[in-house]
Amino acid sequence: MNTEKEKTSALSPKQEQTIALLKEDGLKRLNILEGSVRSGKTYVSLILWAFWIALRGNGRYLMAGKTLNTLKRNLLEPLAEIFGEENFAYSLSKKEAFLFGIRLHLEGCADSRAEGRIRGMTLDGAYCDELTLFNEDFFSMLLSRLSSKGAKLFATTNPDHPCHWLKANYLDRGEELDLLDIHFTLEDNPYLDPAYVRALKSEYKGVYYERYILGKWVAAEGSIYTDFKDSQIMTEEQTKQAEEKCVFTVMGVDFGGNRSASAFVLIGFDAGFETLYVLDEHYDKENRSAEKLISDFTEITERWSKDKKLRAAYCDSAEQLLVKSFRQSVTLPVKNALKNPINNRIRMFCRLMASDRIRVSCRCKELIKAIKTAVWDSGCLCDSRLDDGTTNIDSLDAMEYAAERFEREIFRW
Repeated sequence: MNTEKEKTSALSPKQEQTIALLKEDGLKRLNILEGSVRSGKTYVSLILWAFWIALRGNGRYLMAGKTLNTLKRNLLEPLAEIFGEENFAYSLSKKEAFLFGIRLHLEGCADSRAEGRIRGMTLDGAYCDELTLFNEDFFSMLLSRLSSKGAKLFATTNPDHPCHWLKANYLDRGEELDLLDIHFTLEDNPYLDPAYVRALKSEYKGVYYERYILGKWVAAEGSIYTDFKDSQIMTEEQTKQAEEKCVFTVMGVDFGGNRSASAFVLIGFDAGFETLYVLDEHYDKENRSAEKLISDFTEITERWSKDKKLRAAYCDSAEQLLVKSFRQSVTLPVKNALKNPINNRIRMFCRLMASDRIRVSCRCKELIKAIKTAVWDSGCLCDSRLDDGTTNIDSLDAMEYAAERFEREIFRW
């Protein structure tokens, strides 16, 4: 969403043009607002959606997001702020909301069961948040449910790979379909703090700059962490100084399989989450036994806990038996990693590197090599980090598992 200043100010010219589509009868069956981050597209899409429902009146409406929690954060809370609680209220447990007294169904589409939950519905309207994160089967089913006369879809998204199903099967076929593609750029939002815009532009580089700042649908190619510099590698003395600066530390754990290693990575944060410090690693390519892994975890946890700053371990949730064994072996809280989508985790670290807010200890030789050799999979028609055993993905996963829970704090504004 946009800054508080935008919420209390007049709409931008681009937003006014978008709202005017209601009066001009300019809306189509499919209305997709896409482009840069922080460009004002989500804010105005909510106003457009609400006004359209108010004009259409009673019917059956659906709002869908990747999860109900993201739906709450991205759409429901902002709708309550824009229109007031007297005009908008929602219940996640009941999966429903009421806008101007009109009932809206709420749905998350994070799993394969989501498609079945909308089968049989007859919808007058639907709103999709972050549409590129949806499964195409769910979206196809949703379109088939929009069968009432004059039914419309509203959706927002940031750009992705140019071969993404949304781009290839819908946006590129806009002239064949009853589809309106409204493209937003960062410059379409004049209400952002200039200092914030400068910071945002400095945090995104390469493919992410083109997508999230310029709003282009471009492919990710070549090396991933192009902004990782040797100056971001700490000497032993600098590592000791960083350990003093850290307010707390956490560790990430990735379990090895047939072709991969087991990796533990220790990270820490200074006051205000200004810098992320990667302080140490443990890397075991042999994976001799579960007993050896548990023994190593116990020993490493004891060593990394000596300064009393170690707060928790976040482990790959795919191996629950090992996670349970880890919990029994130490007093440290051992939790499941969030395991956010890999590309979200990659983007987080690319932003940190581009804005020079990460430091990696020289102790982490395997991780440093992994960062420098990580590449996009050129054989995949989507963004995918190459994981064919030729590069060390395990150390990267462990580092990401440790850090992902703190993304909001790191990039607060």
